[in-house]
Amino acid sequence: MKILHLDQNHPLLLQQLNDLGYTNHTDFTSSKSEVEAKIADYDGFIIRSRFTIDKQFLDAAKNLKFIGRVGAGLENIDCDYATEKGIYLISAPEGNRNAVGEHALGMLLSLFNKLNKADKEVRQGKWLREENRGLELDGKTVGLIGYGNMGKAFAKKLRGFDVEVLCYDIKPNVADGNAKQVSLEELQTKADVLSLHIPQTDLTLNMVDSAFINGFKKPFWLINTARGKSVVTKDLVEALEAKKILGAGLDVLEYEKASFENLFKPSNDNDHNALKEVEVSDNMPEAFQYLINSEHVLLSPHVAGWTIESNIKLSQTIVDKVKAKFC
Repeated sequence: MKILHLDQNHPLLLQQLNDLGYTNHTDFTSSKSEVEAKIADYDGFIIRSRFTIDKQFLDAAKNLKFIGRVGAGLENIDCDYATEKGIYLISAPEGNRNAVGEHALGMLLSLFNKLNKADKEVRQGKWLREENRGLELDGKTVGLIGYGNMGKAFAKKLRGFDVEVLCYDIKPNVADGNAKQVSLEELQTKADVLSLHIPQTDLTLNMVDSAFINGFKKPFWLINTARGKSVVTKDLVEALEAKKILGAGLDVLEYEKASFENLFKPSNDNDHNALKEVEVSDNMPEAFQYLINSEHVLLSPHVAGWTIESNIKLSQTIVDKVKAKFC
């Protein structure tokens, strides 16, 4: 079986697939159309987030048996069409769920204790103790929307705190010893903190809007390590200004490109990590300008699941699932 690797991942992925007897080729630079022209030669391909896998691409992949996504979500793949064509879809949420849980907790504690603000002030020679008096997590109610791999990982991290953890999920009976499953109405009534752990679907796109936010009975803190397009940034800003949302930790943004690899546009087609300064200064949405200047917002560049350890675990998960299906 021939496998094409479209993104660079941990070396163990290639090494172990080679050891299983597969032929592995890499192509980290060709355009989507160039890859599409040769994809019929392959039985499988492994991608992280380089480009969208649509019907045209899948039609060109005439011999494809599987797609491996080195990550949690499959929204960049036309899953229904791939399944219709008998293509086996592999994702790896088990590989970075612990990293996401730790990142979400870190963001929450940083917001509660004003660590980002305090750090900047001390570096500027300001010693403002009363202004940086923090909050304790104990005694709070944390509401999780989405209780799959990521939600369960975050709930597990909260076990060391004296908190009530509630979860809401469209699937029934997902609760465990770390969280109580409740209705959305109950979660909105009780939560002091809301953390999102949902995939990007038609149901979750723009889910957190003004109506959703105003459904909460108390002002609350928002953590989003899931997908940026689940939150309407303009409505988030309005809620921050009105103190309906007390603070937000955002690892993902509505403005991310579909590949998740850059914000707005890269400086050139081959540099997926570079951010062209002119794009930020000239085309920055007003709502994003507010976020980057707010003391009540903590931002990170879609790295909640991006640790040294998760890099290994994600690749190992893909190998294990390929092996289980095809060996």
